[in-house]
Amino acid sequence: MTDVTAKASELLRLHHTGRTLVLPTVWDAWSARAVVEAGFPALSVGSHPLADSRGQEDNEGMTLEDALDGIRRITAAVDVPVTADVESGYDTPAAELVERVLEAGAVGINVEDTVHSQGRLRDVQEHADYIGAIRSAADAAGVELVINARTDAFLGKYVTFDDPAAEAVRRLRACEEAGARCVYPVRVPDNATLRTLLAELSGPVNVTAHPVDGSMSGSFEELKAAGVQRITFGPLLMMALTPKLTELVSPWL
Repeated sequence: MTDVTAKASELLRLHHTGRTLVLPTVWDAWSARAVVEAGFPALSVGSHPLADSRGQEDNEGMTLEDALDGIRRITAAVDVPVTADVESGYDTPAAELVERVLEAGAVGINVEDTVHSQGRLRDVQEHADYIGAIRSAADAAGVELVINARTDAFLGKYVTFDDPAAEAVRRLRACEEAGARCVYPVRVPDNATLRTLLAELSGPVNVTAHPVDGSMSGSFEELKAAGVQRITFGPLLMMALTPKLTELVSPWL
């Protein structure tokens, strides 16, 4: 637990250096080692690319056991802090989720408010309560687990909001108050909306970007200029590699 405790504290510190923290999103030991060899001090594990690498579906098409198996292999392959996407928590009580995530070697988790097993969006307080219970369990374990609380308010999959930006702020503020160390509004539509969110929220905000094309809310330089504290790639790094892989093997047909 000492190693996990130290890595959690280091991951939290990296969110507050005054520089934008980029956590490339990996899916196996090979991609994790490549990212670390490139010089990154920490990395993220995405549920979508991890599921793809296993021949399974995202949105909890994996079981928690499947996800933790992949996470464990990644944390064992590198000596840097790893944060992992655990979707909506796989219907797992907070204390059990924290215990199992820490046992797998992850020191941060991404938790979203879409409950895939029930096809619905958690309400504001329900999601905040789950985040708070995770915070309490991590604190009881003596680990500064970096909880990245995600909202799907912009997605409109199960609920469409008249003002998704205001709804995202409402949800993420509740998560910050409950103990999230970073928050994640998925699919922010533009730079102006992103700046509004950054102004309304008190802690680090995560944005997903494509490693070449940037995000809907700006290029890497624009995201840094706006004050984004954390960037991940989600499934977009894996997707960006697909054309290159095709290019490499096609001449051998």
